[in-house]
Amino acid sequence: MTWGVAVLDALREVDPLEARGLVGSGAAVLLDVREDDEWAAGHAPEAVHLALSAADFTWLTGDQLLVVVCRSGRRSASAVERLRAAGRTACNLRGGMQAWARAGLPVTCTGGRPGTVI
Repeated sequence: MTWGVAVLDALREVDPLEARGLVGSGAAVLLDVREDDEWAAGHAPEAVHLALSAADFTWLTGDQLLVVVCRSGRRSASAVERLRAAGRTACNLRGGMQAWARAGLPVTCTGGRPGTVI
């Protein structure tokens, strides 16, 4: 699937399978904004962690789409608004890590062991 810049900018939410496809194709970065304990319990293997409570989005550079994820989608929606206000192209992963896990997508913890969503 090819995503044009206008389409990426218009996206507000993607489902877990769309997110996985975007990240797998290199079109997006998966940004996990959950707290440290949530991240440690389990996260998507390809995700980058930046807790929303300590988030300083100013260091995030580049023009790649950011697919933002939290546990259920509320905190990540807030992060998307902050990122967009800072000029970044970002969208929310609908349903968060709970939906990711329900879709059968991998959840790992430190060392690559199977993880869980808390």
